[in-house]
Amino acid sequence: MADIVDRATRSRMMSGICGSNTRIEVAVRKALFARGFRYRLNDRRLPGKPDMVFPKHHAVVFVHGCYWHGHDCALFRLPSSNREFWDTKIGANRARDVRTHQALLDLGWRVAVVWECALRGQGRLADGMPAELIGGWLHGDEPCLEIRGRQSPESAKVPPSESG
Repeated sequence: MADIVDRATRSRMMSGICGSNTRIEVAVRKALFARGFRYRLNDRRLPGKPDMVFPKHHAVVFVHGCYWHGHDCALFRLPSSNREFWDTKIGANRARDVRTHQALLDLGWRVAVVWECALRGQGRLADGMPAELIGGWLHGDEPCLEIRGRQSPESAKVPPSESG
């Protein structure tokens, strides 16, 4: 299927997509802040500039959009136009995620990933559940946490390096 807009319009639309301070990221941040957690944003000193860094807990949290990170859920569908480009692009994003998570683990950081499908769509978790899961994880000692939507095969506590 061909794109429904011309190249210039599509380029303008794509350039408007933000890489940080997305709606889902802000929602997770606000929920954690309301629970008393304090964090740094996008610390450039760490691999992958994590969305949230909790120095006190030696932990980081990434909030991933299902489309841009190629998640295996209902919110991800590879576009039918320019398929080779998007397959390469999203595949590279997934590979970079795995490398980043491993580098953080090697440095002694604990890594959590919150997927967009846990926060929106039909499979979203109950309000406050992702923040509650993160809060429990921060107070624990598990090295990894992954929070997925309900339609996903496993909804929580899968190490990021084992998933897409």
